[in-house]
Amino acid sequence: MRTLQIYSGNLYGGVEKTLTMIAEGPGTIEREFALCFEGRLRRDLIRAGARVHDLGRVRARWPWTVARARRALRAVLARSRFEVVICHSAWSQAMFGPVVRQAGLPLVFWLHDVAAGRHWIERWARLTVPDVVICNSRFTARSAASMYPHLSPEVVRPPVLTEDGGPLPQRADVRRGLGVDGDAVVIIQVARLEPLKGHDAHLEALSLLKDIAPRWLCWMVGGAQRPHETTYLRALRRKAADLGIADRVRFLGQRTDVAALLGAADIHCQPNVRPDAFGIAFVEALAAGLPVVTTALGGALEILDDTCGVLVPPGDPRALASVLRRLIGDPALRARIGAGGPPRARQLCDAATQMHRLDSVLVSVAAACAVGAPA
Repeated sequence: MRTLQIYSGNLYGGVEKTLTMIAEGPGTIEREFALCFEGRLRRDLIRAGARVHDLGRVRARWPWTVARARRALRAVLARSRFEVVICHSAWSQAMFGPVVRQAGLPLVFWLHDVAAGRHWIERWARLTVPDVVICNSRFTARSAASMYPHLSPEVVRPPVLTEDGGPLPQRADVRRGLGVDGDAVVIIQVARLEPLKGHDAHLEALSLLKDIAPRWLCWMVGGAQRPHETTYLRALRRKAADLGIADRVRFLGQRTDVAALLGAADIHCQPNVRPDAFGIAFVEALAAGLPVVTTALGGALEILDDTCGVLVPPGDPRALASVLRRLIGDPALRARIGAGGPPRARQLCDAATQMHRLDSVLVSVAAACAVGAPA
């Protein structure tokens, strides 16, 4: 069976990581991709051996770019025989869902973010009802009713290519290259530069731990990709300086060696301040054998339990600082909680299991649509 996956492709975060993992993952279904923008996602997909179709740059406020990209998609669909087309995100569904419908092909909408049904792009996407909705968590699935109340979503978690936890061979080299003393405890946050990811709260908690031993350092991994993210990054740097911890916090920008950084760190912390849809970064940290600390919100509640992480109340820097203090000062506790990470990551997001689930959903919708039955 041949499928086409449509997305914008101009940024890099959880959705893009999911698409790359789908391209790299096991399975017998042929997977091609259609993107509107050049960027890291396109390069990663091509590196994974995937065929990528170019739809051209789109700006919704410029209708002629939408029309041009829709023509490009019609041409792709006309010259290639696809059994199912998947639109990733409300943006892709709004831009390209109508073209898929006009072509008479089964349409799958993959919701990666929490939907409210109020944003203009969600209202636009809602005009084209898919055959099936896929969501990355049960939490996301509950929100899908705001867009498509008469459909029951299928949950397919990101197919993370998990490995056994434990220090990677290059751990010492990575730490040395980033100027880490041998006994320093490294706290890492891997996240898009978005306020909901809780960088502010993280810095506030760390400021309460300036004088504890052993010495700690923090790596903030994630680069600015849009103007508001550049502004946010500047504000975070200022805040770290104002709190007196600028010498302990390193903003490492966008990285392609996240697995090595996780293997060189000791604690993963991302104190979300609002509910997030899922959290691939949490699963990757679990797979690396790190204890994970976050807030008791959203999709994280489906990922973490006390065998592999610690959940703290949102908006409480002192509670967060208390947890970090315990983990920094107790290597045995870090090791015990970290040991629960790899099996939890495999249980949640084993690539073979999730790819089999995805393929089953796609085969079912193709079969149902082929006989004219509702999917």
